[in-house]
Amino acid sequence: MTSLSKDSQLAIQAARILIDDRDPVADRGEVMVTLERLVTLVLLAVMEQKPRAAAAMLTEGLAPGVESRLALYASKQAGKR
Repeated sequence: MTSLSKDSQLAIQAARILIDDRDPVADRGEVMVTLERLVTLVLLAVMEQKPRAAAAMLTEGLAPGVESRLALYASKQAGKR
């Protein structure tokens, strides 16, 4: 399995665990609170428990990366029409 494929599989597994048995639309608030907590924990873990470094990683690394992935998804959806 390639690194990219493994990464995608891990992301899918994490999403399933995060959403659990909740309806992602009806229980959006609860799901987002869980995601917020998870992102905070992971950022602190990878940034050596340094809150300022974790906040910088969120702003400079994670948010732009998420925006880029959303834009890619949107462009693929537009191509299907």
